[in-house]
Amino acid sequence: MDGPTKLPPPPPLARLLDSGPAALFLDFDGTLVDIAPRPGDIHVPDGLLDRLHALRDRLEGRLALVSGRALDDLTGHLGQPAICRAGSHGASRFLADGTRLGDEPRGLSDGSVAELRAFAEAHGLFYETKTHGGALHFRGAPEKREATLAFAEEFAASRDLCVTSGKGVAELVRPGATKAAAVEAFMQVAPFAGAAPVFIGDDVTDEDGFAGAIKHGGFGIAVGERPSEKARYGLDSVAAVHHWLEI
Repeated sequence: MDGPTKLPPPPPLARLLDSGPAALFLDFDGTLVDIAPRPGDIHVPDGLLDRLHALRDRLEGRLALVSGRALDDLTGHLGQPAICRAGSHGASRFLADGTRLGDEPRGLSDGSVAELRAFAEAHGLFYETKTHGGALHFRGAPEKREATLAFAEEFAASRDLCVTSGKGVAELVRPGATKAAAVEAFMQVAPFAGAAPVFIGDDVTDEDGFAGAIKHGGFGIAVGERPSEKARYGLDSVAAVHHWLEI
């Protein structure tokens, strides 16, 4: 059986911008920085934030970071961005000036966190506490993927939560915490309204972001080798993303 068809590279950014106003929505892990075995182990290239600020200016403000990380976690690694941003898979949203966009979602109860942590400890997994949810990481134990996802689905069903699964992780989030919802929220306000959105991401959860971009007349760019159902174009690596963004 043939493997998935390799997606073509996107047209140069300069050509895209010449065709009309565009808005860029960028995932973080696996897109702007390489994925690490644990979320806290990532390496952020020197000067990345300054280069993103320059890209924001080139786009006249139409740049947003949309990450699965909580925003305080993102800031701890990247620095304080004067850029539109959405964390916790799009649930927590802020404009570039720090104005909140929409309501702040609730976090998990202490009891829920304790139960998730206990499951992780019992199965040799890493539990990541998040501001608006929690994550069970099985990257180091891929054979435990099915058991972890099954537990997460059962846990979520009893607590009005949803499960998002990505590369070696099962995350518990509030309903509506999707990257498509983040794109939708930003596209309703200046300076994004009326622009063609482009979403760049590497993981399964970014498929929602691609869908959000398509809804508003844009497209998605998938990063890496993972097959994508919704992306129009592909880039091979984080380095290729930086090259395409000209940062």
